[in-house]
Amino acid sequence: GAELYKVHDRRGKEKPLDTMDKASLVLLSLVVPLVLLLLPLSRPASVVTHLPGFHGRLPFRLETGYVGVDEETGAELFYYFVESERSPDTDPVILWMTGGPFCSGMVFFEVGPMKFVLAPYNGSLPQLAYNPYSWSKTTSIILLDSPVGTGFSYARDVEGYHDIGDFSFSMHVLIFLNKWFTDHPHYQSNPFFVGGSSYAGKMSPIIAQHISQEIELGKQPKINLKGYVVGNPVTGSDYDDNFRVPYAHGVGIISDQLYEAAIRNCKGSYIRPTDKMCARVLNTFQNGTIGEFVRCKKSIPYTSEVPSSIKYHFNLTSRGYRSLVFSGDHDLVIPFLSTHAWIRSFNFSVVDDWRAWHLDGQAAGFTITYANYMTFVTIKGGGHVSIEHRPKECLAMVQRWLDNEPL
Repeated sequence: GAELYKVHDRRGKEKPLDTMDKASLVLLSLVVPLVLLLLPLSRPASVVTHLPGFHGRLPFRLETGYVGVDEETGAELFYYFVESERSPDTDPVILWMTGGPFCSGMVFFEVGPMKFVLAPYNGSLPQLAYNPYSWSKTTSIILLDSPVGTGFSYARDVEGYHDIGDFSFSMHVLIFLNKWFTDHPHYQSNPFFVGGSSYAGKMSPIIAQHISQEIELGKQPKINLKGYVVGNPVTGSDYDDNFRVPYAHGVGIISDQLYEAAIRNCKGSYIRPTDKMCARVLNTFQNGTIGEFVRCKKSIPYTSEVPSSIKYHFNLTSRGYRSLVFSGDHDLVIPFLSTHAWIRSFNFSVVDDWRAWHLDGQAAGFTITYANYMTFVTIKGGGHVSIEHRPKECLAMVQRWLDNEPL
């Protein structure tokens, strides 16, 4: 029962687990027995060959470990490294971060090689299955719990949980990567890409630019940066929110009457209403479209210090770094209209015009490529976490792109 487990709050005070919500209890019951096996028993990295709930030896190479990123606070980031199942000596290495912030990457979500077998929870350990659409089919993956406080990443000093934001997030990841590649020199020559979804999609180009600046200063012989990959990315700019109303109308979520009232009263700006009528319309929109969905608890304060990541996208692609930006076309959080709008704002010429891309003889979405080495892709039927919703399509997309093949 829940009374057998105990957790601690941020001040170290013990509290029974049954004071938490039911969803958290179920999640911990499922995940804790599994991840305990993943934790390294000592500071050096550990190779994990077996997991409870999965029969036999893991069909891929899994390494876990901690890397210190702040000596003063004792902050350490926890990672999972899944080696490419194709050609690890030459295949790319991608850092993949999950949205949030404060959402653990793990190996059971998005691009990772394992999946839970969905079944009614009966109190026993869940069964695990191999994910046939893991991105490890084509690339080695570093799954990182970042920022500090995410998943198993922690700080020994409570001060390490203060002032967490975009700046510390990006610098800690940069320190992590420098140390990780120093400890894994075998991968230093492999093409490297920074990647992430949702809020991590905001941080990915920021981190990539830090790496590129170190390369230009001659400080970065260890990381062979080639570009970045972001899915349903947050930018922090007005683009993110301003296309929600047109998108909601386009997919039939709100009525013609409400949309026409929004156009008439808000005059194309759906973020900061300038009069009462616009505010009333947007309030009605918010109450038709918002439901409760909780995957990550945000008990640690986080500061979004970078107002917009769009300039980082522009800077990187202008310098010749490749970028893959993909969006599920059923995402109301960051509609694909929003993402394509800021991409078009760069005014780069088109080298491969808007067209369908296919998988198994069916349209899997649409794509367009610009002269600044940026490819934009929609995932047909994908939501905000399109890799989870359309794993086969997303694997085909990233494999073709990484292999420099047309979608």
